[in-house]
Amino acid sequence: MRTVAVVLGGGAGERFGAGLPKQLLPLAGRPVIEHSVAAFEHAPGVDAILVVMAARYARQVAGRLAAGGYSKLQGVITGGATRAESSWQAIAELGDQDCDVLFHDAARPLVDGQIIAACLAALARHRAIGVAVPSSDTIIEVSDGIISGMPRRETLARCQTPQGFRLPVIRRAYQLARADPGFGARPATDDCGIVLRYLPDVAVHIVPGSERNMKITYPGDLAIAETLLRVDP
Repeated sequence: MRTVAVVLGGGAGERFGAGLPKQLLPLAGRPVIEHSVAAFEHAPGVDAILVVMAARYARQVAGRLAAGGYSKLQGVITGGATRAESSWQAIAELGDQDCDVLFHDAARPLVDGQIIAACLAALARHRAIGVAVPSSDTIIEVSDGIISGMPRRETLARCQTPQGFRLPVIRRAYQLARADPGFGARPATDDCGIVLRYLPDVAVHIVPGSERNMKITYPGDLAIAETLLRVDP
């Protein structure tokens, strides 16, 4: 089965507070997003890479990646205003292909070959998979500044990416989401969330992630990622 890696870099990164989207900031000599692309370029079993980028930066990213000689790069397309809209743009670009697709946050530049290989192996057996790590903290539910619930920690995990699907599965989930007039008022934060809500009969299987597979969200995260790359490039 052919596998396409979709690197989602369409966000503006408002929480980061930089003049550029965080996925374009330098990390160990190259933009954050390029680390994610390189990980899939070097991953056996990934056949093509599709990058989704905000319209303002799509040409810049396309030029940078073309200069980098990434042979699997299928293209750089324009994303939407939300994560869900960007994923849908990628799904529409892939059309009716019979393939597997891995959605990965461009802001997770330290994803490694072991996680990607585990995702590919899981997709050979399942129709939907998500990478996650157990929660080491007790998670609480809060309402009006008061703790309203405390789920059992052993039932909780933190989602990472990639998240992988058979293309017809994720396409159908998004078609149902887009047809739901209430989706905009309660949007899902990632692709597994779309499948859970609109295709409840499709089990989303867990692939173990890694604390190293961190997401760049705040300025201090870049310094942590730099350190991790120096220790284990």
